[in-house]
Amino acid sequence: MKGYDLITPEGTRDLLFDECVARKREEDRLRYLFIMNGYSEVITPALEFYDVFNMKARSFRQESMYKLVDGKGRLMVMRPDSTMPIARIVATRLKDRNKPLKLFYSQNIYRCNPKLSGRDDEILQTGIEIIGGDEKRADLEALSLAAKVLCECGSTDTRLEIGDNTFYKYLLYALSLQDDEETVRAFIESKNTPELKNWIAEKTEKITDGNKRKYAELLLTLPKLFGGEEVFDTAEKLFSNTELADRLTELKETYNALCRLYDKNSITVDLGLVNKAEYYTGIIFRGYIEEYGQAVISGGRYDTLIGSFGAADTGAIGFAANVNAIAAATLQRANEPLSKSADVLVFAKDGYLTEGIRHCDNMTETGVIAEFCTCSDVESAIAYAKENGIQKLIVIDENTQTIEL
Repeated sequence: MKGYDLITPEGTRDLLFDECVARKREEDRLRYLFIMNGYSEVITPALEFYDVFNMKARSFRQESMYKLVDGKGRLMVMRPDSTMPIARIVATRLKDRNKPLKLFYSQNIYRCNPKLSGRDDEILQTGIEIIGGDEKRADLEALSLAAKVLCECGSTDTRLEIGDNTFYKYLLYALSLQDDEETVRAFIESKNTPELKNWIAEKTEKITDGNKRKYAELLLTLPKLFGGEEVFDTAEKLFSNTELADRLTELKETYNALCRLYDKNSITVDLGLVNKAEYYTGIIFRGYIEEYGQAVISGGRYDTLIGSFGAADTGAIGFAANVNAIAAATLQRANEPLSKSADVLVFAKDGYLTEGIRHCDNMTETGVIAEFCTCSDVESAIAYAKENGIQKLIVIDENTQTIEL
């Protein structure tokens, strides 16, 4: 029988030294940003009941979740998402709190990704949720914070894409294609217009209603509505005299406000932007940095999710940042090691061990990184110091001496 005691499962990996420093540094940077903007931290269990993620309004594909059984035979999952557990908290423990609530989290999620996809199954996410409040103001704040996170990444090339899945979902409903949502989403996400065109033609060939034919044409156009402010000029002509015209105006106002706050060239509009999370009901967005090929930020508005837990429907918006990806980009840009060697190595000869420990304690109290050496002799201590980049060795005996290396 083959043993697996020397490797990690697919989609996971050990983090060493600089990787740990980079991830902790980026996590702390985002935590500070959220705290300074008035957000309060929550932590949800890594283990959740399967039911939290298995309702129509908040479904995750079964094959994408790590599942296990508790001591009572109940089906559990490793948390694949942080927004749903936070919605559960808001609907239960925080149901009597005045709104808006501004919450943030920093915790791992676990998802089964296709093997050889290059994606992590264990990801540290740090993100925010704005529960309640005025929709226009909350949307702008969430987008503004997402832009700030991208700025904090240190990349010279960032991009924030904003869209609104109201258009996509409305057109699916108008064409009675809700059951085919996964298929349509895949075509739109990949910008596969030829396949989408053929598929829509096959599905709508018997439609004689003029409005429905117009909706089919609009659905086919969505992947092409990508770019800057000119997207709105095109979309306004396409969606004029439809129920979506007002929604487009609102999205344009949010886009213009965001452009006044941040570099206009780093913000794009994508009306073909769709998200696999079923709970999004309005504006959605993703953030990218040059050093990473996939989105490092993903978020959007979800106005029905909290109500699916038995509470009153409460408008909300949030996003999650992939700290693993941001840390990897930091390491890619680093010109020197991030992990810091000890300033001093303290070697205590036999009979002076307690004095050596005490000497380390005294130095660390003054802010010096002092490592107690566990080598058996001075020659080994010198070799150890050189190998680990420690430039000073203090030898403790009847006559304490300092050796510069």
